[in-house]
Amino acid sequence: MTSASDLSDLLARQREAHGQDPMPAWPVRAARLRALDTLIRQHRGEIADAIHADFGCRPREETDLLEVFPSLSAIRHALAHGKRWMRPRRRLADLAFLPARTELRPQPLGVVGIIVPWNYPLYLAVGPLVDALAAGNRAMVKMSEYTPRFSSLFADLVARHFPREEVAVISGDAEVAQAFSALPFDHLLFTGSTAVGRHVMRAASANLTPVTLELGGKSPAIIGPNADFPRAVERIVFGKLVNAGQTCIAPDYVLLPRNRVGDFTSAARAAVARFYPGIAGNDQYASIISDRQHERLCALREQAIAAGARAEVLGNGSDPKQPRRLLPTLLTGVRDDMAVMQEEIFGPLLPVVTYDTLDDAVAYVSARPHPLALYLFERDRGAVEKVLTRTITGGVTVNDTLYHIAQHHLPFGGVGPSGSGGYHGEAGFRTFSHLKPVFRQARLNGTGLLNPPYGARFRRLLDLLLQRG
Repeated sequence: MTSASDLSDLLARQREAHGQDPMPAWPVRAARLRALDTLIRQHRGEIADAIHADFGCRPREETDLLEVFPSLSAIRHALAHGKRWMRPRRRLADLAFLPARTELRPQPLGVVGIIVPWNYPLYLAVGPLVDALAAGNRAMVKMSEYTPRFSSLFADLVARHFPREEVAVISGDAEVAQAFSALPFDHLLFTGSTAVGRHVMRAASANLTPVTLELGGKSPAIIGPNADFPRAVERIVFGKLVNAGQTCIAPDYVLLPRNRVGDFTSAARAAVARFYPGIAGNDQYASIISDRQHERLCALREQAIAAGARAEVLGNGSDPKQPRRLLPTLLTGVRDDMAVMQEEIFGPLLPVVTYDTLDDAVAYVSARPHPLALYLFERDRGAVEKVLTRTITGGVTVNDTLYHIAQHHLPFGGVGPSGSGGYHGEAGFRTFSHLKPVFRQARLNGTGLLNPPYGARFRRLLDLLLQRG
């Protein structure tokens, strides 16, 4: 197991290497990004096999769609735009200081730490790594102990394609993760639960390490009164059941008009049958990652039923070869005091909450901690604007689910308890850069007129400045 001393030594080596080339030229950064691209393309099959083995069942198609594709797309976007992101940004000097010139100069921070969760271990390692490399940094990546096969494979592949002083992958348990988060990185990005995020932020604070937290929370899906109802149900089912709901931005619960519960149940059942025929034995429906997570989800379901909720299982049967296969289940008649309505679910359980008016639905969301994502299905533009204006959430997809995370021109991140900071594309480049402000004084300038001793001329100039200010 990697020790705290080993981690400190590795950080020192990366920091020394960065000091020898603190501002890598674009060809150097591009070569690192292409090496990452080659790693993924050449070993795509091995990657899918390792993730499948860790989950017990994870369809290759989902790994390709939700991990390989966005990883390669992020690299392609950075290669297309990174050189432009590097350029100093000219700014106008304030009128009183003309003809001086100013600029913002993007500068790599140094060594970035990345803590990766288990649910999308490739993409949630590669996504921030792309941004860190495009910004000219070195990186240390801590993988999850809950995906041991993929973590071991990824560490081996990275070691083949990168010097350890550029990118290093670390495996290990919670003790290693704790030591990792306590290192004095120049920036630390953590993706995971809110509870663990608190510990990470506390450890990083000892070194005043800047932290980006990508957490989660209870992301609602609102079906508005004028929504295309069949499509809304289909897209909610899709967003909920890819990776068996083990997605930080999966719809966590549904808000819909009070008289549509039966319609929603029927449409959801039909969508599940269409997407996953014979779902219990369908190898395109993922398993729950571990016995511990499976037991947690079963407990949430049983607690809700015992407290008065009704369970509608969408599918039937069982597969003895996949004991962690959990069938999709709607929970109606839920109450706020149930654990399933207080904790992030992270699995294929979907509570259904009813409302009388859209204002009630907005008030329901606004009265709760800010979620990482919000999904709104509505055709009336005024209603869409009302929800966007009156709710605070990390990101929003209108008339679909999940896809705001795949937009390279939009930052991805949470707000409040669902996270802080953001990355992806240029936003990620800026997260892992210091935009150094530079003021260039002109050879001929009037600042000497403000030197002491402060006489009548100084007071006249100061009065003029104050009037303009």
